[in-house]
Amino acid sequence: MVEDKTMAGRMFGIINYLLLTIIGLVTIIPFVHVVAGSFTTSAEMAAKKFVLIPTDWSIEAYRFIFSTNTIFKAMAVSIGTTFIGTMISMFITALMAYGLARRDVDGRKVIMFLVVFTMLFHGGLIPTFLVVKELGMIDTYSALILPTAISAFNLIILKNFFQNIPEGLEESAKIDGCSDFGILFRIVLPLSMPAIATISLFYAVTYWNTYMSAILYINESAKWPIQVLLRQIVVLASGMDVSSDLDSVAPPPAQSIKMAVIVVATLPILLVYPFLQKHFAKGAMIGSIKG
Repeated sequence: MVEDKTMAGRMFGIINYLLLTIIGLVTIIPFVHVVAGSFTTSAEMAAKKFVLIPTDWSIEAYRFIFSTNTIFKAMAVSIGTTFIGTMISMFITALMAYGLARRDVDGRKVIMFLVVFTMLFHGGLIPTFLVVKELGMIDTYSALILPTAISAFNLIILKNFFQNIPEGLEESAKIDGCSDFGILFRIVLPLSMPAIATISLFYAVTYWNTYMSAILYINESAKWPIQVLLRQIVVLASGMDVSSDLDSVAPPPAQSIKMAVIVVATLPILLVYPFLQKHFAKGAMIGSIKG
């Protein structure tokens, strides 16, 4: 019986590894194709359609994208917006989450109801645009940050994580004369680094992928984030008439441009993720245990 169980366990392990390998390949092969396609010549792309390892390497797509300083300005806008926006969002979210996690706060259930309500219903596109316009944020970087500065979903995850911290720690800190802000910044936040890393990654990805807000609120092309500029590059590479600093540059094939655009837009977040990956799963799971 022991030998049969061991054999069954080995078979299960083999099948499990095979399934996970297949799922991993299904996930990574499209991205490998995109990266390979961005380095492929137009002739090879037209002949093979699906390329995993280019036969003839070419950097014309990247040379076209980086042919002017425009893309570096857009990268600077996106990096600045992502960094500052993530800091602001985490500060506001942490303050509100800590307040809602405290059981002695009056009216916290009503506030939580309003928070959850915003996840189901919101004012809509036109009212939001009118609010941003009346506040004088059109054509300003604040329009890319403040309207989405706090996420109800992220707030709930962080609040649930804070509730898992033993109340005895807060009580002992109060006995030692620590204020509420001192408890938050000296005790709660240092113990919540997995959740902080997880929520920070959520916010950073959201800010980095900012597209609709920039389209709605930013009219000056010099203030476009990378996502909007790359969209303009793709349109230009497709042969459409678009006003751009890249008009004087002869574009390579549109398919290679599109793939290079995807690589450029995805790479920065991929470089950040490994530093937060060890906290990511733990923070998301612990924050979702309690309601």
